[in-house]
Amino acid sequence: MATKEEIVQSVPQKGFFGHPKGLLSLFFTEFWERFSYYGMRAILIYYMYYEVTAGGLGMDRTTANSIMAIYGSLVYMSGIIGGWIADRLFGTTKTVFYGGVLIMFGHIVLSFPGGTTPLFISMALIIVGTGLLKPNVSSVVGDLYLETDPRRDSGFSIFYMGINMGAFIAPLIVGTIGLEYNFHLGFGIAAIGMAIGLIVFLITKKKYLGLAGSYAPNPMGREERKKVFTRIGVGVLLLLIIGYFLIEQGIMTFDAFTMTVSILGIVIPTLYFIVMYRSEKTTVDEKSRLLAYIPLFVSAMMFWAIQEQGSSILAVYADERVDLTIGSFEISPAWFQSLNPLFIIGFAPVFAWLWVKLGDRQPSTPKKFAYGLLFGGLSFIVMIIPAYVNGTESLVSPWWLVLSFFLVVLGELLLSPVGLSTTTKLAPTAFAAQTMSLWFMTSASAQAINAQVVKFYSPENEILYFGVIGAVAIGIGFLLFFLTPLIQRYMRGVN
Repeated sequence: MATKEEIVQSVPQKGFFGHPKGLLSLFFTEFWERFSYYGMRAILIYYMYYEVTAGGLGMDRTTANSIMAIYGSLVYMSGIIGGWIADRLFGTTKTVFYGGVLIMFGHIVLSFPGGTTPLFISMALIIVGTGLLKPNVSSVVGDLYLETDPRRDSGFSIFYMGINMGAFIAPLIVGTIGLEYNFHLGFGIAAIGMAIGLIVFLITKKKYLGLAGSYAPNPMGREERKKVFTRIGVGVLLLLIIGYFLIEQGIMTFDAFTMTVSILGIVIPTLYFIVMYRSEKTTVDEKSRLLAYIPLFVSAMMFWAIQEQGSSILAVYADERVDLTIGSFEISPAWFQSLNPLFIIGFAPVFAWLWVKLGDRQPSTPKKFAYGLLFGGLSFIVMIIPAYVNGTESLVSPWWLVLSFFLVVLGELLLSPVGLSTTTKLAPTAFAAQTMSLWFMTSASAQAINAQVVKFYSPENEILYFGVIGAVAIGIGFLLFFLTPLIQRYMRGVN
């Protein structure tokens, strides 16, 4: 297996805004993958709760919100599978490609009319496919740079902007077509987007990525592989049998399944930290860095619990609580899903420039996380104001929702690209891709908890709902700020 230096040397180091050319390949691959995912997500909740006569499935809103949260949780939770497959079997680039294929087929299934069965089949394919692709494409970005390369954080910010360019365009195109014409046609366009992403990846990876992502860092031997696959096969079979029995007996209801996923959202990352910390392959310095990673993980989880409600609670809010007419022009509620990526596209270059400009004077990673949480909390606090002033029965100005999305984006730019970069630096060498999967578990855990939290939302209690969640986020942000010196000591030289 090649060393980190050999992998970096195999990649053309200039050619994309002063960054390695491989960043160009990954930028556009993720652009189209996010186009497909966010296009689907922009109309999915409306597809679930709109009446059958309007082309939807006719679910109640609380159930639709819980399904969106569970879906989002399982999408990111499956990153554990993708990280393990990349680390032990295929390497990251092959795993990325296989994931994209599954995502494409998931959108294709949903593009055909049907009831809840095609919906859940599509979700299963996209859950597994995103788990294979999402964490591993970010790991390949890390492979393009040495840990000491000052361009590293800036490179992740540029990559993050590519993600959000796809996410910005998707609701405008897929959302408009899905709501104005036909939901299934919208899902079909999402499938085409993923197909384009796969084509871009295949054409550019050999020329621009070199050895990056081509090796499994901790490969299994033949005997170990046979033993592991046998155990996995037996485990999956038992799980299917037990699941079928529980469903037939009426034990595994939707509420029971939701609660199970919510519990797993806490248990899985906890076990992951324990396994990596106790592993003989983890050095003393790496153990210390894992401990430093825990408060960052918890902070990110709280932030995503707010941010991810943009596609569920705030999407329903946009549809039912916002005045969508501006003069004679009517806004589509799906268009609000473009606000988050639009603001990121506008401000990501500013933050990327700022970190390079400040150099050693920039805030430490824990402080960036703390500031991110403060903005995340404020994005919910401002949603109290229209309900407090005008009550919850009248429609509110769309500018309140715009302000909320703007504030959460400021928090996201402080936390998310920095979190991606920090994860690659704090990760134990033997668990490189799996630690990136752990980073995406922050969103999985957040949405697993959201599956329970969103049940408490209603227009009548939205002041309490937004106020409590916003206040908790701000409180954790202040706590993280004061713990920064201790966390930095445990990071053992990583800034």
